Amino acid sequence: MPNSDATGGFTARLELILKALSLTRGRLAAELGVDKSLVGRWVSGAVKPSALNLERLTAFVAKRQPGFTLLDWDRDLDALAEKFGVAPPGPPAPETLPIDGLLPESMVRESAVTTQLRGWAYEGFWRTTRASAEVPGSFFHDYVMMRRNGESMLEIRMGVFALRLQGWAIMLQNKIFAVSTDPNTGTFSFSILSGVARQRADVLDGISLACLRDAGGTPIAFATLMERIGALSDDRDADDARFEEICQGGPSVATADEVPPRFQKHLLRNAGADALAAGGAPILMIPFAQSLSRGPLFKLIEDADAAGGVPSVDTATHATGD
Repeated sequence: MPNSDATGGFTARLELILKALSLTRGRLAAELGVDKSLVGRWVSGAVKPSALNLERLTAFVAKRQPGFTLLDWDRDLDALAEKFGVAPPGPPAPETLPIDGLLPESMVRESAVTTQLRGWAYEGFWRTTRASAEVPGSFFHDYVMMRRNGESMLEIRMGVFALRLQGWAIMLQNKIFAVSTDPNTGTFSFSILSGVARQRADVLDGISLACLRDAGGTPIAFATLMERIGALSDDRDADDARFEEICQGGPSVATADEVPPRFQKHLLRNAGADALAAGGAPILMIPFAQSLSRGPLFKLIEDADAAGGVPSVDTATHATGD
């Protein structure tokens, strides 16, 4: 395994090589026969290649850069850049985050470290399911794109009907704290989602807070469920275009018949004085033991690999619903 303490580290070397060879993560994953998310974790530093994968990676690079060997992974960045005939990367520019000044510096640092290590697990396209406040008995779907922004936080984009919200999320103590807004209407959305340990997240749940678009802007709180429906590419513009296609093409309203009973029970939670008198919760909450947040189901892994590492919504829903 390459010396991780050498200048630049393995992740910086791999990123330099990908750029020098004009290779995307997706292309490298296809050539090596591994999932693209695994290559993303190599680049982010979340994991390092196994000895076998490092050998295969080295052989692949050697086909395009004759003379490249395992020893070259121990070169510093300047020497490696010289070998590939490219300029060495300059020092990264200081990153300014939207949350700078809003939170204690210690929390910002913790979120940045967590996002660098685990942000890849939440990147992708998502569909939410939540109860409708305007049409009792019906449910709404929002469409969400999450991706890392500068390796230090998650960028959030959300669409429902004609609304397009944008914002950010921080990761602290296995929770995702997200805020997004539509600058044209002043609409806000706040969410606290339960995270997933170790694995890539395929289902998330939590509680959201927003305002109705009525005359009084009535504040509402509701349980929400998020299901992964797609993976990002290496092209931000293409991902932006795909997100808009998903928002315009995906259904925004679902009937009770279209939502599995288990999901309905999870989203339509009893709370308040009557619920408390019956042994329930006095306020809206989702205890950890009741959370549906999870990674891929074991029986879906083979299908997920065949679909590029992303199980279909229908399959995942069937597997977790009644």
